[in-house]
Amino acid sequence: MANKELKEMSFLDHLEEFRWMLVRSTIVIITIACASYFIDDFIFNEIIFGPQDPNFVTYEFFCKVTRFFGVDDSYACATEFSFIIQNTEVGGQFSIYLWILITTGFILGFPYILWEIWKFIRPALYESERKKAGLFIVISSLLFFIGVLFGYFIIVPLTINFFATFNVSPTVVNQFTVDSYISMIKTSLIVSGLVFELPIFVYFLTKLGLVTPDFLRKYRRAAIVIILIVAAIVTPPDIPSQVIVSIPILILYEASILISAFVSKKEKEKENE
Repeated sequence: MANKELKEMSFLDHLEEFRWMLVRSTIVIITIACASYFIDDFIFNEIIFGPQDPNFVTYEFFCKVTRFFGVDDSYACATEFSFIIQNTEVGGQFSIYLWILITTGFILGFPYILWEIWKFIRPALYESERKKAGLFIVISSLLFFIGVLFGYFIIVPLTINFFATFNVSPTVVNQFTVDSYISMIKTSLIVSGLVFELPIFVYFLTKLGLVTPDFLRKYRRAAIVIILIVAAIVTPPDIPSQVIVSIPILILYEASILISAFVSKKEKEKENE
């Protein structure tokens, strides 16, 4: 049976626990953000502005893939990017500096945030499930970091490569604001990390009875269409780029179906007992 503590706590008690969960997580994020100050040169020059360099590690890979599919490689194999990044606001760079450090704190502190979430939902779990805290933290953190790396090495370079080489006329010069550039980086990394948490989301939704494996199988085609549409939105309008982005998400969806089926089977066995 689930922990009796769940029944003993009132709504206000849960609300108070949730508030302290947010407070502790915020403190950890800010602490890591402050520590990131000492490596800010590496964060900005090597990580944030690394993909704007045509020699960035993944551009050669994109070039080879594009040639393999026999698609025009004029943009994928660009040797230089004719754009500049500029600041247009008085406090723009300082604001961006702070937000990048906070984003770094969130990404690196994500395992602790997961631990806080686990402690919050722990009373609603069975005793056997509570013992799997370490496994939950490891797998969820691993999926998140893989998603962040996917966003950084795949989504971000594809986006920069396309928009840096695309122009309607030679007379138009690309001048990106540093705010738009940084926002694209942050959004790509965090969204990609959260998307890779799909199997974890499905696990808990299945336990709550909100999702079933039959439901996921029934709407598999619709999910594939949605994934392809999303891939078309976040990537340049060519097949290789869409394939590169779509395949990992499709694999995650299929893995989610297997996880949902496994959880559903276990829940039925517990009901029969």
